[in-house]
Amino acid sequence: MSALTGTTRLARLVLRRDRIRLAIWILGTPLLGYALAGSVAGIYPDQEARLGYATTSASSLVARAFNGPIHGTDLGAVVVAETYVTLALIVALLSTFAVTRHTRQNEETGRAELLGANVVGRYAPLTAALLVIVAANALAAVLLAVALVGAGLPLAGSVAAAGAIGGVGVAFTAIAAVTAQLSVTARGANALAAATVGLAFVLRAAGDVLGEQSADGTRVRSAWPSWISPLGWGNQVRAFDGERWWVLALPVALLLAGVALAYALAERRDQGAGLIAPRRGPATGAPRLLSPSGLAWRMQRGTLLGWAVGVAVLGLSMGVAADEFNDMIDANPAAAEAINAMGGGADLINAYLAAMLGLFALTIGAYVVQALLRVRGDEADGVLEAALATAVSRTRWLGTQVLAATLGAVALLLLAGVTTGLGYGIVTGDPLGQAVELGGAALLRLPALLVVAGVVTAIFGLLPRWSVVLSWTALLVFLLLGQLGAVLELPQAALNVSPYTHVPAVPAVDPAALPLVVLATVAAALLAVGVAAFRHRDVPS
Repeated sequence: MSALTGTTRLARLVLRRDRIRLAIWILGTPLLGYALAGSVAGIYPDQEARLGYATTSASSLVARAFNGPIHGTDLGAVVVAETYVTLALIVALLSTFAVTRHTRQNEETGRAELLGANVVGRYAPLTAALLVIVAANALAAVLLAVALVGAGLPLAGSVAAAGAIGGVGVAFTAIAAVTAQLSVTARGANALAAATVGLAFVLRAAGDVLGEQSADGTRVRSAWPSWISPLGWGNQVRAFDGERWWVLALPVALLLAGVALAYALAERRDQGAGLIAPRRGPATGAPRLLSPSGLAWRMQRGTLLGWAVGVAVLGLSMGVAADEFNDMIDANPAAAEAINAMGGGADLINAYLAAMLGLFALTIGAYVVQALLRVRGDEADGVLEAALATAVSRTRWLGTQVLAATLGAVALLLLAGVTTGLGYGIVTGDPLGQAVELGGAALLRLPALLVVAGVVTAIFGLLPRWSVVLSWTALLVFLLLGQLGAVLELPQAALNVSPYTHVPAVPAVDPAALPLVVLATVAAALLAVGVAAFRHRDVPS
């Protein structure tokens, strides 16, 4: 029997299990790219506006760190500068999580052992997962190229830009194949892969910050750290600026090397084991673990700490960047209009700060979804059934999970506002005052996050088997409508679907109590529906 025996059938099983997720990924990526390209084209419609953007972005270290290098004044180059990092990070995380789900998670849950009782080669499960995920990245890239051409961009540059995004997915598919061999748990493998994504982002940012600005001020040549980052390779393709097609071979080379290494590591471990030995815990657990709240905190603290570090770094950076904001939009009235649409208000600095707090609220919504979806994971793994066999009621258990996620969201919102205020206050000379003001403004976004928590809870109670897909889809819809809807001039009825639309854009506008009360009421109703449905259905579903 070959080590690859059964690969085709297992690939069909991967497709069967992930048909919804893959469809959202493959279709959602080009749709998001098309929407972003359209919005950027509306903000920078002429050569003068793009020249102002390119020169400011090339000279701004903050813009280089977060958006990457700019490669000229063509519309396509501006679109890539504005959208590449967002799309690349999404594709990188989707790829890593998908590999872990079909490799390490299968071993952790016992599915791999069940499959191994049939005629299946040792490398077949990993190979099947990699084939499907690489194909998904390739197909999403093809559709993204079509979408960019449909948005009015040149064919060659569109293919190069889409290839760069697909290459990021392929590269991190290889990385995840290795991390799945290292950790004994799916959570640990995902954490290692996510840490690699973060390291790649830092290396790319360092390379772009240390890069050289061209003589005409419209281009940036990245320094060497970008070349050792899979996220940096996409920028080095230089889409819409004399494309360097050979760079697209780097992700393919990493894929081949990663697969070879993953195969070698798989030979050195037993099924279900990892090459990194799990840390031994204390002989006895802390008394607080006997309560649902203590257990929830123990399970969430690592995730919350990681989110807190990222939010703090981004908050300080965004606050410092506010001082550069006027320079970035002085020559571009369309950009100012877009910021006003996102942030609401005539004062551009306050509109910028409001828009950044809104983006933080959307991002922290992903934390809320991630934290609450643990309940579905616990149910699928049998942990929930064991917990409910004790004196813990269903209402208390689910309520504790919701409370833990909500308190985490409060902490992250406050941290986002305070760090953004500190960054802006350091530049303007009033760090304490700005930290207090923006900290309070950030907390006003909490009712929108409560609605997100309510939606996830209701889906978990009513449709548990679809909770993961539907919860992330709902958050994506809220993101598109809440942040891009105004820029894309969508009808108000569509914008109202997102809870973020109804949050007052403080500090750009005065706070209003009524929308917040309505959002809190809607959240309470959704939470009640979710808890009631959970109480009356089977566990596990």
